[in-house]
Formats: sequence, C-alpha cells, structure tokens
Amino acid sequence: MDIKPLGRLGIEVTDLCLGTMTWGSQNTEAEGHAQIAMARDAGINFMDTAELYAVPGSPETSGRTEEIIGNWFAANKDRDKWVLASKIGGGGSAFLRNGRRADGPSIREALELSLRRLQTDYIDLYQIHWASRGHYHFSNYWDYAPAQQDTADVLDNIAEMLEVLGELVQAGKIRAIGVSNETTWGIAQWLRIADARGLPRLATVQNEYSLLRRLFDHDLAELSHHEDVGLLAYSPLAAGLLTGKYQNGATPRGSRKDYQKGFWRLTPFAEAATAEYLALAARHGLDPAQMAIAFCRSRPFMTATIIGATSTEQLAIDIAAKDLVLAPEVLGEIEAIHRRHPRPI
Repeated sequence: MDIKPLGRLGIEVTDLCLGTMTWGSQNTEAEGHAQIAMARDAGINFMDTAELYAVPGSPETSGRTEEIIGNWFAANKDRDKWVLASKIGGGGSAFLRNGRRADGPSIREALELSLRRLQTDYIDLYQIHWASRGHYHFSNYWDYAPAQQDTADVLDNIAEMLEVLGELVQAGKIRAIGVSNETTWGIAQWLRIADARGLPRLATVQNEYSLLRRLFDHDLAELSHHEDVGLLAYSPLAAGLLTGKYQNGATPRGSRKDYQKGFWRLTPFAEAATAEYLALAARHGLDPAQMAIAFCRSRPFMTATIIGATSTEQLAIDIAAKDLVLAPEVLGEIEAIHRRHPRPI
C-alpha cells in the first residue's frame, strides 16, 4: 500500500488506517486483538481510536476501546511500530466531562486518561473529535447554524486549545495534532492562529468521505491541497451501506443497524444511489466494498482511508482493496452516478 506523510512533520503512515470503534461493544477484546494482528501482518502501521469509543458512546463503553489497545501494547511490546491516533470529544456528551466542550483544561484531562488507558507515554496524532462549536457532521447535517455562533468565542476557544496542544507537543506527549468533523473555515482558523503564534499546525482532518458523501471534494479539497492538511476518511463504506447488506430493508443480525437500533444514513436517496454503485461493481466483477475503498484511496487529498470491521473476514476484504486500482472507465461511471445522486446522505 502507499505511504503518505502526516502534514509537514516527517511522520509517515500507510494509506489504510485501522479503525477501532466497535472494540468493546460489538467486538470483544480478543476480536479487537485479532484485527490488530491481521492489520499488522498486512503491513498497516496506522491505528485510529478515541476516548468516546466503543460506539455508541456511553458511560459503560466509552474508554473501553483505548483499554483494549493498551492491553495489546502491553502484551506485544510493539507500541513503537504503530502510528497511533486518538481524539478528545468536542463536547455535548454528558458522560464526557459533564458535556463540557473541548478547551485547554479538558484537553489536559482527557489526554492523561487516554495515555493511561492506552498504556503509552505519547499519542502520535491527537485530534478534536468534533468541533467544540456547532458542526454539520453526523446526523447534525441539517441543524448546523453558523449564524448563531459567537465568532470571538469560537476563535478564543481555538487559540486556547492550540496553546495547550503546543505545550503537550513540547512535553513529548503528542507528536502531531488534527481535527475531525471540521469545516473549511474552522480549519483555516486553526492554521491562521497557529501560524501567527508559532504553534503546531494541523496535520490532518478526519471527516466522513465515501461514494455517498463527497462534501470534501470542493472547498475542503482546495484547502487540503494548498495547506498540506490531508484527509483521514472515515466511513468509506457509508457505515456498511456500500456493501449492499442493507438493501431492500435487510437488517443482518449483529450489523450496525441491528446493534444501534437506528440508522440515519439509510434513506431512500442513499438506497437508490447504493443500488447503482452495486450494479457498477457487478458489471466490472468488483467487490463493492473494495471498489468503494479503492475510490477513496484514489483521491488526491487522501492521507489515509480508515477501515473498520466487526469480523476478521470483513477486515480481510477491506485490506485487500490495497491491491485494487480502478480502471478509468470505472471512475468515469462513478462520476456519472455521482452526478445523478450528488448528496444521498
């Protein structure tokens, strides 16, 4: 697979990243460790987690995924072989610091707890999981209301977080910083304030990206190119939709739709677009999951595509996408479908 830089920091990662968010809810510790072993043996060196995980976040499950990863490091003594990413919640979750938004003190608090759970002295990439103001990602897409935000407060909050993150970089507890579920304006402010104050620049942004959700293709892609803030794409299979397993109302036992008892991405628009992508894969003899991941890997702004699974069988299929290069005619047909279904989720 390809090796990509994290921003301008000299850290290199594989362009497939192991996602972990089901470990501790849908997956046991043993299953999580089996997935780490499979990813390692395939040559993946990049793993992403968060204080919120396992999902759905709750007082019972949040933090458990980091504990599972920490137990792996303790048993296998291979922390130095991995580029490890984690995240602090942006705020609003009552079980994370009583819902307090991400700020300087909460970053210090959350990082120390994550380091303890992960059984490590440092995190390679530390990210703000979602903006500590309103944001348009997840199912909040239609409720994002930037006109209601206090600009001065937002900028002061970013500056405070950057100051603390800079201190933690200097202390060796963090190597690089990133954001997740962020906007072009938000990223631009992080970069502007960092440059003005001599603080760490963002290396990455982790946003949702897939055949069904391509918001990054426009102004975010331009910023990414000029500022070296690469995309870490989560949900490249649109939470499983692009495998076809939910078509025609299906709810496979043990699937995310079954486990979470709700699935906001599954709309009539998404089902119609998915049907066309499934038909395209079938015409060209491609596995639809591998086609979707290969498409993400082909994008010029992509640092890494995050692959997650609830079984090693699924993970093996996803990893095999590293050997797939989509033919020009396939890419052309993808663009034609996208023109017909530009925003299904």
